[in-house]
Amino acid sequence: MSIVSLFQAGGIVMVPLLGFSVMAIALIIERGFFWANLLQRQPKLVRHIFKLYRENSGEALKQLKKNPDLPIARMFIAALELERPTPEEFRLALESAGQAELPLLRQFSTVFDTVITTAPLFGLLGTVLGLIGSFASLQLGSGDAVQNAEVTGGISTALVSTAAGLVVAISVLMFANLFRSLYRRQRALMEEYGGQLELLYRHFYYDRIDLPKPPNNQ
Repeated sequence: MSIVSLFQAGGIVMVPLLGFSVMAIALIIERGFFWANLLQRQPKLVRHIFKLYRENSGEALKQLKKNPDLPIARMFIAALELERPTPEEFRLALESAGQAELPLLRQFSTVFDTVITTAPLFGLLGTVLGLIGSFASLQLGSGDAVQNAEVTGGISTALVSTAAGLVVAISVLMFANLFRSLYRRQRALMEEYGGQLELLYRHFYYDRIDLPKPPNNQ
């Protein structure tokens, strides 16, 4: 059976399921490019920035501004652009900027959750409509071929729509879980990188004002 035949057999609920599929594919491609770009460029940039910052903080800031599309770059810029902040102010700037980046990292997660939840329900609706059509055309004791075809068509609609809803939901669920794991990993890396930059700043700050450094447990 061809895809067109399956689509026709699934009944009216195949229309929203097709819409969910097209939307999900477009968002998955967008998120795929986003994460591939981030994972490829971010580690190199962070290593380069930490090396530069130890030598020239101004040059590190310039390099960060050349990569404004990376969340970690925007996070670092927010802190490094402050005018002589205290270590506490520097830390708060990093944390605030990091929190502001989280919605971007989780972008479209609500859409994915909606598709995962709703697609099986549309499949179930197709099942109910197909069975209603089958029972409506069923006449006990009749061997009419037309009636048998209508009953078979209703059952086909019920099965195809259910399968289509599950396929859409399962496919989107796999990618959604992948993106969630990437988000959790990125959030941990942002905290780690932010902590490393804060330690470097504290070191330079106390050296600049010639004050004793606080104990490590503070």
